[in-house]
Amino acid sequence: RPRPHVAPAASLQMLSLRARAAPAVGGSGAAGWRRGLGAAGGGCRGLTAVIVGPPGGGKGSISKRLIRDFDFHHLSTGDLLRAQVRAGTALGTEAHKHMVAGALVPDGLIVDMVLGEVGGARTDRVLLDGFPRTAAQAAVLAAKGIPVRLALSIAVPNEEIVRRLSGRWLHAPSGRTYAYDFNPPSVVGKDDETGEDLVQREDDKPEAVQARLEGYDAQAAPLLDFYRSRGMLFEFDGAEHPELVAKDRRTDAIYSSLKPFLAERLGVKA
Repeated sequence: RPRPHVAPAASLQMLSLRARAAPAVGGSGAAGWRRGLGAAGGGCRGLTAVIVGPPGGGKGSISKRLIRDFDFHHLSTGDLLRAQVRAGTALGTEAHKHMVAGALVPDGLIVDMVLGEVGGARTDRVLLDGFPRTAAQAAVLAAKGIPVRLALSIAVPNEEIVRRLSGRWLHAPSGRTYAYDFNPPSVVGKDDETGEDLVQREDDKPEAVQARLEGYDAQAAPLLDFYRSRGMLFEFDGAEHPELVAKDRRTDAIYSSLKPFLAERLGVKA
């Protein structure tokens, strides 16, 4: 995974020095709190942030905590797009034409939706989730005047996600789901209540999860480079809290670093 840009900051000198000495994510001893200070430097009570992370990496859980702890207006472009289509707005109608034709919704159209949502947000703290996905989309977002100040990258080793997701099994008739790492069935391969066989969804099989992650890595690398080159990228992998990672609580480890970082940026108590 690509390293974030790192530059010194007087108030965080020791942390910055540790980050500069750290190897890339995925290697042993990777820094848990990677920081870049540049265009995003300085405290700010209101900001627009982008959260980026691999499928199955805990981004959704972390987003919920950010909303709870910092009163972010959470903007998921997938949810926004569906809501606009259901409401029959002009933008939703135009987007629906592309969707029914099997085409991608144009970046400019999605950005226009985002602009409208940001303008009507009840708070000046906005968390973008699911957009931009590519460097081209990030460039359109910037050109349209949405001032992203922070790009928060959630970094989780691929092998960990493959292990976690491929451990999920399903009792198809009831929808009961088991996870062998924290919620296993009493008998391997059998539903606890009926004793019937469990099945694995096709997209939870190891090879399918790995393919999805490889696709994410290829798409995300240019996006992360876009924000890194502007001094906006901050990467969190949880390795600063090895005791939590060892207990398979990487999401908690990541948030233990992310929360105080963001509190400082916003000028509030963690």
